[in-house]
Amino acid sequence: METAAQDFHPRTFSIKLWPPSESTRLMLVERMTKNLSTESIFSRKYGLLSKEEASENAKRIEDECFAAANEHFNKEPDGDGSSAVQLYAKETSKQMLEVLKRGPRPKEDGEVTVVSESRAPGKTVFDISGGRRAFIDAEEARELLSPLTEKADLYTKICFSNRSFGIDAALVAEPILTSLKEQLKEVDLSDIVAGRPEDEALEVMRIFSSALEGCVLRYLNLSDNALGEKGVRAFGALLKSQNSLEELYVMNDGISEEAAKALNELVPSTEKIKILHFHNNMTGDEGAAAISQILKRSPALEDFRCSSTRVASEGGIALSEALEACTHLKKLDLRDNIFGVDAGIALSKTVGKLAGLTEVYLSYLNLEDEGAVAIANALKQSAPSLDVLEIAGNEITAKAAPALVECVVSKQFLRKLNLSENELKDEGAVLIGKALEGHTQLKELDLNTNMIRRVGARCLVQAVSSKPDFVLLNINGNAISDEGIDELKEILKAGKNSVGVLGPLDENDPEGEGEEEGEEEAEGEEGPAGDEGELESKLQHLNVDQE
Repeated sequence: METAAQDFHPRTFSIKLWPPSESTRLMLVERMTKNLSTESIFSRKYGLLSKEEASENAKRIEDECFAAANEHFNKEPDGDGSSAVQLYAKETSKQMLEVLKRGPRPKEDGEVTVVSESRAPGKTVFDISGGRRAFIDAEEARELLSPLTEKADLYTKICFSNRSFGIDAALVAEPILTSLKEQLKEVDLSDIVAGRPEDEALEVMRIFSSALEGCVLRYLNLSDNALGEKGVRAFGALLKSQNSLEELYVMNDGISEEAAKALNELVPSTEKIKILHFHNNMTGDEGAAAISQILKRSPALEDFRCSSTRVASEGGIALSEALEACTHLKKLDLRDNIFGVDAGIALSKTVGKLAGLTEVYLSYLNLEDEGAVAIANALKQSAPSLDVLEIAGNEITAKAAPALVECVVSKQFLRKLNLSENELKDEGAVLIGKALEGHTQLKELDLNTNMIRRVGARCLVQAVSSKPDFVLLNINGNAISDEGIDELKEILKAGKNSVGVLGPLDENDPEGEGEEEGEEEAEGEEGPAGDEGELESKLQHLNVDQE
């Protein structure tokens, strides 16, 4: 989830940093609206705002923060506006988080809302997740759930998230849920036992599971319940009765090796599953082996997320091999695990066979050059419609750049490329920049923290300056000279987009790692012709087809 601080880019306006242009203000409102109305960890906990409500909040936040920052600027009229910009960004980010954590406007208890068209057009949802997160007792449950008895035939989806049920409240819900079995298609029971003792929480899960056993569901969300093996088995009756699931979410659930094995045992049929998310668990290698068995039974899978699950090499290899059965896969997210080179190579053999991939997230997997090159070479021959590639934090050096370039050049629909927190340096940055010159769809490019200096930064800016729809270039955390930063801004001003696409540079260190002694003298007034000429010559030997 992006925050307003990421969306708004201080220190990138032309001469005076304050005030921002009207177009910049409108752009910030649009991005905040998108972030506030996009599914995220906050929406799963606190509820998802409608686009209308998100837009109202975004406009209000921007107006309030602009006024506060403008008042601050007027008190310091001789400054360049940088402190006003920082206040503007900080306050918009802070207020966005407040809105996300508050969730949708409190509704009348049990108010009916329309399900988003992407999931079930024209259907209705009973949702009590809005408002303040709270414990509920039997009396409150009876009042909250009364519409389910009065207008039961209206509802095909229920969302009980963000309300902590005790046993007495669950017993009130039990007969009501049982009466809805024949019509329910989507059930969200995420975060329903927060703060309850383990014994009580498990009993609540068993009550809900028994009440819903036999429902023919397409969507089931059990996230944020600290399930573990006991919790998974508490939901056993419900899980075992499902043969038509298309979406299953068990994120932030303490899915250990034993819990993963229980899931493999209790979910009998996954032939129709399209979305399977296991984010932020403690699955490990043995748990990954159990999840792999589920994958082998999921030929229709389109979206698989197994990020932040403590999976190392052995488990990574098991997952990679199992994914070969998922020939319809479009989105693959394995970020923040400890795969290593061997698992990376195993994964490369699989992604080369998954022609439908459109989004690939492989950051922080310890791939190193060997693993990254193997994956890049495999993707070059596959996934023609790939539009997102993230491979940050993998200790990738300039040695892997030619393979990455050939992969990138073959992906003309690429919308977002993230190679941050690697060691590509100027040599790799120049190659990447040249490769992206013809990519008209590109909107975001991230090479922050890559030991890049003026030469590489210039090439990256030149690559995006001619793209009118480009949104964000993040080259923070590098070692670009002050003169180099001025040059980058001038290039952007002369191009088809504004300096506003250049992200914050507050962590740039002109004296940092990568600066070679005497570089500035070698560059002179005309720039680092020697370094750039050497890099340009290397481009001529790449087997890259720009068409």
